[in-house]
Amino acid sequence: MNWIVTAESFDTADARTLRRDYYDEVASRYWRRPATEQEIDEGLADDGVEQLVPPTGEFLVGRHGGKAACCGGVLLRDAETAELTRVFVRPAQRGTGGGGALLRMLEDAARRLGAWRMVLDTRLDLVEARALYTRHGYREIPAYKSGPYMEIWYGKGL
Repeated sequence: MNWIVTAESFDTADARTLRRDYYDEVASRYWRRPATEQEIDEGLADDGVEQLVPPTGEFLVGRHGGKAACCGGVLLRDAETAELTRVFVRPAQRGTGGGGALLRMLEDAARRLGAWRMVLDTRLDLVEARALYTRHGYREIPAYKSGPYMEIWYGKGL
């Protein structure tokens, strides 16, 4: 099965479901217990996703065998730097090439927005994401921002 990754509004039914699944996974892993529906709703409220539209960003959805299976966003931090955000591949599709396809398309989106550098922050417990980033050329960089859920930062020239 092939992956098809395209720009899509963050508020389509598939995008909303993927964003909920993303937040459920990262919150549940952080808290070491299942996140509740209310916690997921609260986490997604006012999360800034509305910035993931041109000219400030873009949101992408990937489909595997026609079914929505991954998503991610790119957000311009300044005229030269874009940030990866909300990168998620459903667990059942991990290891099938979707993460790499998604990263390539997010990098293309960042270039279209004028960026020549990509950065991201993540947590140490998100080992699958960290492996994906390093496998695709992202290297650890100094912190460029801080927050409670940021433990390691990566960057890559585009």
